[in-house]
Amino acid sequence: MKQKTRWSQFGVLITVFFFWGFVAASNGILIPVFKKAFDLTQAQSMYVAIAFYVAYTVGSLIYAAVSKAIGSDLLNRVGYKNGICIGLLISAVGALLFYPAANLGSFNLMLSGLFIVGLGFSLQQIAANTLAIIMGDPATGSQRLTMAGGINNLGTTIGPLLVSIAIFGSVAAGNTEASIESVKTPYLVLGLAFVLVALFLKFSSVPNHIDLEQLSADEAQDSSKLIHRKSALAYPQLVLGMIGIFLYVGVEVSTIDNLPAYLELPAEKGGLGIETALIAPFVSLYWASLMIGRWGGAAGAFDVSSGIRKALMLVLPFIAFGVYLLVNAVSGHDASQFYHYAPVIALMILATLASKGNPSRMLLYFALCGIAAQLVGMFTTGMTSVIAFISVGLFCSTMWPCIFTLAISGLGNATNQGSSLLIMMIMGGGLVSWAQGTLADKVGVHYSFVVGVLCFAYLAVYAVVAARILRRQGIDLDKLAAAGGH
Repeated sequence: MKQKTRWSQFGVLITVFFFWGFVAASNGILIPVFKKAFDLTQAQSMYVAIAFYVAYTVGSLIYAAVSKAIGSDLLNRVGYKNGICIGLLISAVGALLFYPAANLGSFNLMLSGLFIVGLGFSLQQIAANTLAIIMGDPATGSQRLTMAGGINNLGTTIGPLLVSIAIFGSVAAGNTEASIESVKTPYLVLGLAFVLVALFLKFSSVPNHIDLEQLSADEAQDSSKLIHRKSALAYPQLVLGMIGIFLYVGVEVSTIDNLPAYLELPAEKGGLGIETALIAPFVSLYWASLMIGRWGGAAGAFDVSSGIRKALMLVLPFIAFGVYLLVNAVSGHDASQFYHYAPVIALMILATLASKGNPSRMLLYFALCGIAAQLVGMFTTGMTSVIAFISVGLFCSTMWPCIFTLAISGLGNATNQGSSLLIMMIMGGGLVSWAQGTLADKVGVHYSFVVGVLCFAYLAVYAVVAARILRRQGIDLDKLAAAGGH
């Protein structure tokens, strides 16, 4: 019997996805602000990304160490819902640390605050990503995770605009100089919001415990081929997926973290020569691109006919684009300069439809489109180049749920361990950004985006290899997608 999605529980869960996006995208505003305020090189400004994303690795290592010390999986012991609440409270401490850090004008203390926020997020992600997949039919697990990612990117779309307004004031005010003290208010509000969401979640109906063995059996068409191993690292789909997550988060974050430096270049060097205070709509469009792609990819999670589902895949991305245009118009930015982004969205929709709900096929098509986008950006200039780099967000949009689903399929009781190992690899967001920043200091920011081409190339290979590995374990992704009605 086909399992229905538990929408009431899922609706509560996805609130945490919003906050992950809000903070991650706001880093794109903090980086150029800190670069000027503390007189940093491009590589040094990437310490913001390193502090935030390496925290995921440290958090995952702590998770593994505690699980080993208590002799059982930490989330199975304390509960999934309780784990998310604890993570939210840890993140609240980090956000509130921005207040004294701003008063002292301390870059190191601000980096410490971001690190603690990321530390809390790591525990939240280990629990919430698995919960999103199991809250309904396994066949639509990756689509539910895509939908949660779409809510995450509502946060990434709004975050840069609100933080930019908090730091620079309204666009109409014409202020182009940032005050370090102005970061206090948004992060104080954010810290309080984390506490309130933790309380809300604690008294919600979100489950605390999961039957992971049953989940693994539900995924397989031939359960006799499932392999049962004590360590998650014994599953090749996971080990290769860990590298995939590292490089996917790496290319997603490094592209946008280095884009402001490219936007500020004068026209003769390929950029647009714009002020730091005016980059927010470009940063916001990049993160909105992930929302646009994920809203389209999430259509498969709805319990509707295939015809309606295809119609939603066509319509939802443009509704998401409309949300972006509306938010920018309300915040005083000229959104008309981005109208010609619509054809790129249409290309992404075609790739989504061609994948037919198969996560390996979708990952392959989007990786190839990502390579093309980076190459076009590197070998053109001006707005064409900028739009190409921004479109990387579209082609990264559904990669997280695709890689995550491919990597943990068939892991059974090792699922939580596998999930924590995948979350650990989010450090790629910091390390790949730093690598690109270092390359930019040597060869110029325009050609530093070759780093992204290499990341996408690996992801294309993983898409093909992972499908073959899972097929040998009795999990046919095409049949699983068809069972979900795709």
